[in-house]
Amino acid sequence: MTRILIADDDSLVRMGLQVVLDGEDGLEVVGEAADGRAALQQVRDLDPDLVIMDIRMPNLDGLAATRELTRTGDRPRVLILTTFELDEYVYEALRAGASGFVLKRVPPAELIEAVRVVAGGESMVYPAATRRLVERFAAPSPSPEQARAIGMLTDREREVLRLLAQGQSNREMSEQLFVGMETVKSHVGSVLLKLGVRDRTQAVIAAYETGFIRPGEA
Repeated sequence: MTRILIADDDSLVRMGLQVVLDGEDGLEVVGEAADGRAALQQVRDLDPDLVIMDIRMPNLDGLAATRELTRTGDRPRVLILTTFELDEYVYEALRAGASGFVLKRVPPAELIEAVRVVAGGESMVYPAATRRLVERFAAPSPSPEQARAIGMLTDREREVLRLLAQGQSNREMSEQLFVGMETVKSHVGSVLLKLGVRDRTQAVIAAYETGFIRPGEA
């Protein structure tokens, strides 16, 4: 069961999300918060697997709350909720450790898919939309650590990183590379470890910021 916390300052949005998600097998909304500070407290109290985080909230916005959540470890994953697709705040939230984002206007089926994808850690949400966001705001300014990390990747890991930038799932990579799923998972895990990032989304951002992947290449 995936335990979900909803953080949004609009009570109608929170109610609507809860109705949609609680009706799905394997998903359970365990709490809600109207601002970022309340979200952080609810995470401590409820230990959810996933936080659906509005990017713009009073007291503490979604960006600051995401930074606070993701600096402490692997739980919970964060799915950003936003009105605008090309939003610098959303990009910064992804850099800070959010696993993906979803637009508030998406149909319920797409929201459910996004929640399942992020909760499972399988792939980026809406790879085309995420790629547009990264290509818009990622400035090539690699740190020495990032540059060294890219240099440490093997040829196969570099190939895997390019496929991640295309939004490919483990199964799709398995079919394209002609290797088993466990081998793919091992390669992905090695890429994340060497880059020092939390999940696939941050790996792709690092690939763009180091210039390993240039806008339009993926």
